[in-house]
Amino acid sequence: MADGAGTVADRTRWLVEDRFGLFIHWGIYAAAARHEWVKSREKLTDEHYQRYFDHFDPDLYDPAEWADAAWQAGMRYFVITTKHHDGFCLWDSELTDYKATNTPYGRDLLRAMVDAFRARGFKVGFYHSLLDWHHPEFPVDLYHPQRDDGDAGDRDITKYAEYLHGQVRELLTNYGRIDVMWFDFSYPGRGMNAKGRDDWQSEKLLAMVRELQPHIIVNNRLDLGAGDLVTPEQVQPTGAVVNADEAQVPWEACQTLNGSWGYDRDNLDWKPTDLLVRMLIDGVSKGGNLLLNVGPTARGEFEPRALERLAGIGEWMRRHERSIRGAGPSGFVAPPDCRYTQVGNRLYLHLFAWPMRHVHLAGLAGKVAYAQLLHDASEIQVLNQEGAEHGHMHVSGGEGSLTLELPIQRPDVAIPVVELFLKES
Repeated sequence: MADGAGTVADRTRWLVEDRFGLFIHWGIYAAAARHEWVKSREKLTDEHYQRYFDHFDPDLYDPAEWADAAWQAGMRYFVITTKHHDGFCLWDSELTDYKATNTPYGRDLLRAMVDAFRARGFKVGFYHSLLDWHHPEFPVDLYHPQRDDGDAGDRDITKYAEYLHGQVRELLTNYGRIDVMWFDFSYPGRGMNAKGRDDWQSEKLLAMVRELQPHIIVNNRLDLGAGDLVTPEQVQPTGAVVNADEAQVPWEACQTLNGSWGYDRDNLDWKPTDLLVRMLIDGVSKGGNLLLNVGPTARGEFEPRALERLAGIGEWMRRHERSIRGAGPSGFVAPPDCRYTQVGNRLYLHLFAWPMRHVHLAGLAGKVAYAQLLHDASEIQVLNQEGAEHGHMHVSGGEGSLTLELPIQRPDVAIPVVELFLKES
């Protein structure tokens, strides 16, 4: 299907190659430090919420440090919240005073970030909220902080849509080439004043995006169907993601480190590094990407717990990157507690659980030329290459399978990987 610059496959080719990106949720809610939805969850008034705007001064902000930490983790593209649901803008928008340049910090936060990440080699993505709890013409709905206040006055969604489109035009005009436009979110039919494509004027909005940046990847949250990219949130799909025609489509699981997108000081529900690595592997094995979020502090830093996990993922990626970058699903069925990824004639066996001595690989008898542990390139013995029983040991996985003989000691890496070199067919 051709749309914009070439087909969806053309536009998403780099994304599917990169496989791993950084999501950043950052705004004045970092000062509240209790979830980016704090204004809605606690039904805060504009007057109460103003304290975060009035005291927002991220004096330790150094986007080059952010970019370096993400690059070392193995991420190759990033998506930043230009505006979240609270309406606060990271850039110097001409259409509102509710922006970073009017806080005590006084500067365009987005410009420095785009420049730093682009200089490091990242593709650039913009998240932009379709909701806006600060805008006076955004009709009060089931998510709005004022939802229980009774009469919210006359509001005109068409005036808000004009503002929405104008801000998107600014973002896609003033910051050079933008590779991803990540809208969030549509919710027709969910309840009071729930909004969708007609409210956002989504078809018109998408046409403008395509006109300004024809190559750009647009996600699936404009209520217009699958878009270029399907974006499951806080879940891991059980298999490949397909469209109505049962064709596989590009997808990207967006995930948090601790259940909160914005900085959440007292949240202790942090995912361990090995789980995050398994999530990345699991997604790639099913044809998907991982967009992993960090919520910086109100002083402009990645907190130590986030940096620790990025460094841990990076240490694994340093030795195992070629099982992820440019990889995708395999036609072979992986053993229990394992995942396959494949690049050309190299098949990667990711061992989520370390077996006692042997692992049986169905359908691979006679097809493997060589096997090695990926982290140190040490040989792994291949048994039953022709699918026969291995003497009295009975270690065969059955007809058509081969068996790998593993060391008793599990390698000291987050997830061990065996690289299998397949014979040329």
